Amino acid sequence: MNESIWSYPTKSGHTAGIELAGFKVEATDGSIGRVDKHSDDVGSAYLVVDIGLWIFGKHVLLPAGTIDRIDTAAETIFVGRTKEQIKAAPEFDRQRHDSDPEYHDQIGTYYVSHRA
Repeated sequence: MNESIWSYPTKSGHTAGIELAGFKVEATDGSIGRVDKHSDDVGSAYLVVDIGLWIFGKHVLLPAGTIDRIDTAAETIFVGRTKEQIKAAPEFDRQRHDSDPEYHDQIGTYYVSHRA
């Protein structure tokens, strides 16, 4: 598994400590949602994105390595995946997220194999 998928790319413009909750998330082909929460943890950094499908919200876990660029002035995060790839990702599982390393492996593997 590619461990760098859980780290913010150097070129992304990420600065540890900046609050990203509420930032818009832009896929390669348009807007996909908003950041609900995020982590700066080294080696397991991520965004939880509310992609708000229809009336029922869906949350997905985006590893930090999927981020291409963060525009803090516009409060927008650009990710290197299409809307369809993000929508098709496994749904965020709050219970498994903090305690199950296999869950992170599953998510990481999905995004490594689904590049835009």
